[in-house]
Amino acid sequence: RSVTRSATILTRAAGRAGCGRPGQGARVATRTAAPAASAGAAGRAVSRSGCHAVAAPRPKGPQHLEAPTARLDPARFYTVTVATNCGTFAFRLEVRGQPRTAASVYALAKRGFYDGLSFQRVAAGFVIQGGDPLGDGTGGPGYTVVEAPPRNTQYVRGDVAMAKTSTEPAGTSGSQFFVVTGANVTASAGLTPDYALAGRIVSGQSVVDAIGALPTSPPNDGTPTPAVVMTKVTVTES
Repeated sequence: RSVTRSATILTRAAGRAGCGRPGQGARVATRTAAPAASAGAAGRAVSRSGCHAVAAPRPKGPQHLEAPTARLDPARFYTVTVATNCGTFAFRLEVRGQPRTAASVYALAKRGFYDGLSFQRVAAGFVIQGGDPLGDGTGGPGYTVVEAPPRNTQYVRGDVAMAKTSTEPAGTSGSQFFVVTGANVTASAGLTPDYALAGRIVSGQSVVDAIGALPTSPPNDGTPTPAVVMTKVTVTES
């Protein structure tokens, strides 16, 4: 299901038979598609990105994890490092402002949940989105966390936030997350403060931008070429 950029980040799971578990999957609003890039232009874009071609990962299948109950120490910093075939970036978890969301992402990363998953969607100048074990925008960990962000939240370049279905309460999240590549998508696209903030990029923003510039099918909002795979996701504490 596709929605306009002025709408919220939505899941495809809500309207898909057999995928009714809350919080599974997410879909970011789309922009008007531009004409398709030629094969040569797409190839040049991939070359400039610094990515190396890898096979798209096989779906891991439905997950049935229990929501974590442990909380993180607000006096410490927790940094999630995401290694991909397009380079590595890292974001610091928002432990103080969104403790339950941060603890969930931490637990998923610690157990290797994200290893081998893809960024299944790139919306140029808007977001990159991944973390779905099914690879099609409908999957999740088997549980949800609900933690609404402050009502004055704005989503700006480098923010990492969690996706949810259109019918779930503000701040609901599973495993799928998006990284904002637009300067301020609250101002430019009307993205409402309904998505829990997981953290903020602290290194590798250029890698995120390169992924966000990859050609996609359909153009400007879809699956990137080449596939972008999270080879290893780790967490460090300081």
